[in-house]
Amino acid sequence: MFKRYINYYKDNPQGYWFKRKVFGWGWVPVTWQGWTVIAVWLLGVLAFAFTLDKNSPPREVAFTFILPILFLTIALIRICYKKGEEPGWRWGLPKNDVESKDDAIRRGDENRTDGSSK
Repeated sequence: MFKRYINYYKDNPQGYWFKRKVFGWGWVPVTWQGWTVIAVWLLGVLAFAFTLDKNSPPREVAFTFILPILFLTIALIRICYKKGEEPGWRWGLPKNDVESKDDAIRRGDENRTDGSSK
């Protein structure tokens, strides 16, 4: 089962950094560039989180944590839109994609990927 998901994410001829999630709405990083973007975002969130302590007033929290995290997240979403597949709801693997190719390979008919027989 997991092999089908991995094959779906590895099948990336367009070179997307992020592919649509298999379940739900959003993206998953599938290249080293996508993972680097996620790592930089996470490091930014952690860096701003360490600027706070329990004595931080609400105004400081808003301007040194919430606002920068908002800008980082907006930047992340823009990068995902620009370098990823078009977003949309999905619940499972696409029927005409990896599943059909795997079935065709199992049947020994790599040229037919529409699920029909010869």
